[in-house]
Amino acid sequence: MGSRGSRTFLIGGGWDATAAHAVYGRFLRAATGPRIGCVVLDEGDGSEQFGRYDAVLRKVADCSPVPLLVPLGGEFAPDRVQDLDGLLVCGGLTPAYQDAFAGRLDQLRSALAEFGIPYAGFSAGAALAARHALVGGWLDDGVPVCHEDTAEDLEEIEVRPGLGLVPFSVEAHAAQWGTLPRMIAAVARHGIPHGVAIDENTVVEVGADGRARVSGLGRAHSVQPSTDGSVLVRSYGAGEFLAAE
Repeated sequence: MGSRGSRTFLIGGGWDATAAHAVYGRFLRAATGPRIGCVVLDEGDGSEQFGRYDAVLRKVADCSPVPLLVPLGGEFAPDRVQDLDGLLVCGGLTPAYQDAFAGRLDQLRSALAEFGIPYAGFSAGAALAARHALVGGWLDDGVPVCHEDTAEDLEEIEVRPGLGLVPFSVEAHAAQWGTLPRMIAAVARHGIPHGVAIDENTVVEVGADGRARVSGLGRAHSVQPSTDGSVLVRSYGAGEFLAAE
């Protein structure tokens, strides 16, 4: 395990075993020890879902994942991170995860900084790392911009407060679920100044210096407004850096 530092790892989802080391390896090396807390929204199968992350993390490194189950409608207590060496916020219903953190965003962000705990977010967890968390929706003023199955139980595109660990907003499953158009709409019409849509089995690591490095099997797609009022999309592959601002 590595040294302390303010590092954030944004994972676009996916369970391809061949990508496990590329997706989780740098996060686990950044951890200060073996105890990796896994926040799982428990919709009745929390232990089973934790088991999936437990297995893949142990495959990548000699670590001890710790289940941090939050019941649906419950609240995550930031003091649960004090004895951890790394924090992974897992996937599931993104608005429900945001509800679980909503009342304690500042406290959790401060706790991660105080104890030097690196943060990784898988899908929903990646979305919540942003200052402006894009939590779902499939309609932009009534116009479909992505498939209804990707809407996270929301209708209109919705942006909520996030942890503010990274300055840009985050989408997951970009290529696989077709969520890039939702991020484009969020930047174009919903006040998000910069968005990054991440493919599955792909990670964007944001260091303390603000540099954002892509690794894994897919690509990360940066979405920003241009000076002429349109939206500019740039795609980056493994080993490339995108501007974090």
